[in-house]
Amino acid sequence: MSELILSIQSHVAYGHVGNDAAMFPLQRLGAEVIAIHTVQFSNHTGYGAWTGEVFSAQAIADLVRGVEARGVLGLCDGIISGYMGSADIGAAILDAALTVRSANPGALYCCDPVMGDVGRGVFVRPDIPEMMRTKAMPEADIVTPNLFELSLLTGIEINDHEALIKAVKALHAMGPKIIMVTSVITNETPEDMIDCVASDGAEIFVVRTPRLSLSVNGAGDAISAVFFLHWLRDHSASNAMAQAVSSIYGVLKRTEDEGTREIMLIPAQDEFVHPTHRFKAEPLQP
Repeated sequence: MSELILSIQSHVAYGHVGNDAAMFPLQRLGAEVIAIHTVQFSNHTGYGAWTGEVFSAQAIADLVRGVEARGVLGLCDGIISGYMGSADIGAAILDAALTVRSANPGALYCCDPVMGDVGRGVFVRPDIPEMMRTKAMPEADIVTPNLFELSLLTGIEINDHEALIKAVKALHAMGPKIIMVTSVITNETPEDMIDCVASDGAEIFVVRTPRLSLSVNGAGDAISAVFFLHWLRDHSASNAMAQAVSSIYGVLKRTEDEGTREIMLIPAQDEFVHPTHRFKAEPLQP
């Protein structure tokens, strides 16, 4: 039977970001997805101009209740969230996670704490980081921050593996059992490489890949979704990370080769099932 995942994220009419970056990879891998959108924009805001609207927390809660009335939330294996937009929307998403867990106590919540990135800084409202620390992290089973967000959540400056391990342990202490950290570049990362790190609380693993010369939106949303699904299937943080990184690297390499601004999820969709490049996870050395 296919996994059923409730995905509450942003939506764009053109391009691939938020739900539009997470849904298709999950479906291509054989999962069913119930998608609830937090916004509907014409395109990603990175273009500088867009149209559309942000949905209210009440609208999101109403949609969750409507889905609940169909009697399917008890079949959900998990819920995943991304960009929240406001603390009210965050509260509605956390309420949805509690509703799913009430219907199925075995369901897991994966939170991608989208707040900022290196070079861009914090790009969410000022109340979001604190809400993430105090509300979302204690509720989440799995979290997938990038390196900037890991530092923001823990207050730890991360320049080497020692600080990285300290920050991962500090994040575990907030509640999450499984952590994947993307876009990891420290002074121990070769200039032409980039790392991804995963921890199950007992061991910390790293996957190192060549650094590509592109900047596209949606890659973080896609890798979080793929990692979550692989975790649901075999409950191995190292394997889930290796699978997710291998797939997304293939998609991004195709995107770089084609020179497009939007991530090429559809043309490179076979990468989710049969990655062209397979990377292995190794224990992270302090």
